[in-house]
Formats: sequence, structure tokens, C-alpha cells
Amino acid sequence: MAKNIIEASELIINSDGSVFHLHLKPGEIADNVILVGDPGRVDMVSSYFDEVTVRAENREFRSVTGKYHGFPLTVVSTGIGTDNIDIVVNELDALVNVDFATRTVKDTHHALNLVRIGTSGSLQPELEVGSWLLSQAAIGFDGLLNFYANRKSITDNDFEDKFKAFVDWNPLLTQPYVVDGSKMLIDKLNTDSRITLGTTISAPGFYGPQGRVIRLGLADPEINTKISAFRYGERKITNYEMECSAIYGLSKLLGHNAATVCAIIANRKAGNSNADYKPSVQALVEHVLNNLSR
Repeated sequence: MAKNIIEASELIINSDGSVFHLHLKPGEIADNVILVGDPGRVDMVSSYFDEVTVRAENREFRSVTGKYHGFPLTVVSTGIGTDNIDIVVNELDALVNVDFATRTVKDTHHALNLVRIGTSGSLQPELEVGSWLLSQAAIGFDGLLNFYANRKSITDNDFEDKFKAFVDWNPLLTQPYVVDGSKMLIDKLNTDSRITLGTTISAPGFYGPQGRVIRLGLADPEINTKISAFRYGERKITNYEMECSAIYGLSKLLGHNAATVCAIIANRKAGNSNADYKPSVQALVEHVLNNLSR
């Protein structure tokens, strides 16, 4: 049976053979990929590498491939938001699962391990600034996964229904989705007393979508109070960030493993934050490098 050809308009390949946005070529990424938001954090993560074999940069997407204690790793910056994650995860998948010469999907599937290291704001009073949150599951307020076929086959639909009913979900908003992270990666990273396991909301913005008020009021002023009070069995929603849901959702649909661990830099319930969070993030980077490579 003839394979379907992926049109040039669907997967854009640059003249040098690299994928459109990331400017990486097949063979230039490791099986274990660390995702960070800030392009500057790529330099911090890769400073721990023993050697660097690939560097690429385009817009907010900066990538370095090398080895940490002999273990192959790639670190990629995504910028902010699930729209950028849509680009990064699809292009990383294409680099290992599409034959660029024939523009066809390869016969053998290649799974990646994707670990996001980020920063986040707590929605529970006991989750202190300076701690680390490892996301067992993510709730997407962004709606990205709803554009893809078969999304309900990999989401927790009962959790979604109960959450929407509890908070009286506004029908003008995109429908939220709930998706689990990789148990294999979560178990691998859950080895430090600073880590709390939780359920993370990925918001499509930093201000209104996370319940912040500066000059514009909120459609639902009580949304964060309701979110913090919601329980699904023994599970509760622990924190906000802006990328995890798309990483988990796209990874499950594409057959990859994904986990997100964030340094808590603000507690929304207590109203405090720590602007000097870089030491906490650096310690978290070291933790991920050591656990991912063991």
C-alpha cells in the first residue's frame, strides 16, 4: 500500500533540510529532551553538558544537543504558551517519525521523553514558594487539544465534567481538557523532599486567564476560589502555568512520554512571591539532569 505523502505546505522543510521553526535536522536531537520557556535558560542547562554537538536558534526557539556525564540530551526553549508548544512538540515528533526525503511517516515509531522545567504559581496555601511541583496531570484552559482528532481517547473526561460543573464553567470559554503525564517519567523525577505531586492548570494568558486583575475585571471574579476548593477524589488543583497541558496532550496523541516540574515562585492564596527564584530553578535543573540521566 502506498504511503500518504505529507505536503510541503503541511510540513515545511527549510532549504538546508531543517524543520521550519526549530531549524533542527533529523539526527540532531537526543531521545531525552528538556523543554524550557526562556531561551536564556537553554544556556544555563547546557552549561552542565560535557560536550555540545548541535546548536540551533530561530526566534524564541533555541536548541542545544550534547551529553551530560556521557548521557545524550537536548534542551529546547519554547517561549511562552501552548501555541508555541504546538509548534515544538509537532516538529520534534517530525524529526524522529517522518522521513524528510520521502515526506512519509516512518514504519517504526520513535518515542521521545520530554521534560519541561518551568516556574509556576501555587493555588494551595500549603504549597510554599521555593518548593517544586511535579504535575501528575494537567488541565488545559487553552483549548489546543480540541483541534485534534481522538482527543477524548487520551483525556480524563469524568474529571473534566465534574470540574466544569463545580466551577460553573463559562460556555464562552474554550472547553477544558484533562490529561495525565507519563508515570514512568514522574516516578523517575519524584525523588526529592522538595517535590509535591499535583494537578496543574495551563492557562492561555498570564493575567485574566489566571485570575489576575490590574485594570480589567474578570468574567468570574471567584474563579480562583472555586478552582482551589475543587476536589476530584483525593486530587486537588495545585498550580497555574502556561504550557503543561499541550505537552501532555500532544505527547500522548503522538506516542511520547512527558512530565513537567516547576519551581513555585508565587503563592496566589497567600499573595506572596519570590522574584529571586533563579537559585531554586538552578537546583531543579540539576535534579532533573541527574535523575533523567540515571
